[in-house]
Formats: sequence, C-alpha cells, structure tokens
Amino acid sequence: MTTDSNENQNRITYNTQGHVCLVGLNRPNKRNAFDSHMIAQLSEAMGRYEDDDNLRCALIFAHGDHFTAGLDLMELQDKLNEGVFEFDDNQIDPWGISGKLRSKPVVVAVKGTCFTVAIELMLNSDAVIASDNCNFAQMEVQRGIMPFGGATVRFVAAAGWQKAMPYLLTGKAFDAQTADRLNLVSEVVANGTEYERALTLAQEICKAAPLGVRGTLSSAQDASRNGAASALANIHSYLPSLFYSDDAKEGVMAMVERREAEFKGR
Repeated sequence: MTTDSNENQNRITYNTQGHVCLVGLNRPNKRNAFDSHMIAQLSEAMGRYEDDDNLRCALIFAHGDHFTAGLDLMELQDKLNEGVFEFDDNQIDPWGISGKLRSKPVVVAVKGTCFTVAIELMLNSDAVIASDNCNFAQMEVQRGIMPFGGATVRFVAAAGWQKAMPYLLTGKAFDAQTADRLNLVSEVVANGTEYERALTLAQEICKAAPLGVRGTLSSAQDASRNGAASALANIHSYLPSLFYSDDAKEGVMAMVERREAEFKGR
C-alpha cells in the first residue's frame, strides 16, 4: 500500500512501531481530502490492524500541514450512491456506522484543517490529541447535505444538544479550545507536538493488558450503542476469561514483585 507507484494506491500509509499501528492520511496536496480510494484504503488499513494480534493500539495521523479538509465532493459526487461508504461484516468502517465493530483502541492526532469527516473520525476514536492550531467545522449544511458519518449522534452525545446544535445546524467554524470545551478532543497541545503526544498515549495503552483493554472498550461500546442497562447486564460476562488469564496472573505477580507488568494478551 505504501510502495505502489500508482498515485491512487498511496492515499494511506501503514507502518508499525512496537505494538502501535501507525496509519497516515497521505494526500497532503489536497489537504488530505477523502476520495473513494482514500476511504477504501483507510478501511483496509484498519482491518489489517484489527487482524494483527501483535498490534494493540492504532494511531491515525496526517502527513502534511492539515488533518483533512473533509470529503473530495467532486470525486465522490457520482459514487455516493454506489456504496462507497458501505462496509460489509468483514470490513472495518473507520466511522463506525456499518461493517465489523473494531475491538482494539484508536488514538487520533489532529492538526490544521479538520472538517466534516475529520470530526466524525475523531468521534469514533477513543482518544484525540489536537494541535492548538486546529480549525474545525461540521459544515455539511453549507454544502447542501448533512453529516452522515456519525456527528448527528456522537457530536450531540459528546457536547450536549444545546452546545452541539449551533455548530451542526450552521456549519460554522470553531477552534481547538472550543473543541475541548465541547468534549470533542482529549487534550490540546502546542502545534507540532500532537503526534508525539498521541504516540506516547498509544504506547501507554499498549503497556496495559490487551485482554483487559479489549473488554473495557467492548463494554464502553455496548453502553454507547445499546444503553447503560445493556452494558451493565453484560459486564460480568467478561470476567471469567479475564480473571483466569495469564495476563491477570502476571498483573498480580508484577504488583507483588513491584515491577512493571509484561502482558502477552493471553
């Protein structure tokens, strides 16, 4: 994917660093605007991450000065009715609308322009590190359409109805500090440091017990999708396999021996 000479085949870069999967948006000459190739390749990259047992956390970042200017509507206009945003049960939808539900965490580092699908990609992640130079806008209503990557649900859930709707219904821009107040990001950091901070967070996640991380993420996803009652009813179902895992034994031994645990994910 990263070495193909065809221009349309390098929209996404894919690398690994230890247990971290590094997924880069790589169309900087178009401010990383998503066309059909980039959408498909991001899904492919996330599926590859999901299926690799050695990888414990993904970091999505951007090449160039901007995270993404949103959708390349000129390229996508004739393809929206052809299922470009439809994913089957074997594919990961980066926006979490359809397809297979991912079971491992995702951290996102954003900078510069962060329009439309950028915010929705953030809202479907588990942690967001934002540069203080970010410029956000959920501007679909200014283009004659509406948000369809999850913002109508997740933006409102994160910020609350009265805080979210002024931005969803007008498409007006807002800065990183406002995004922080709206609960759309985890942290705001100095411009140029967002990648390293996000990588540090991803590495910290990788040091935790993988089975425990997956269980925690799954329970939180259950609550988000199906409500608190469903998540609370299911929470004990995770415990038998976790308590009898090798990682649980390692966690106890590390505590007794006052050392850092080395979890194997089994």
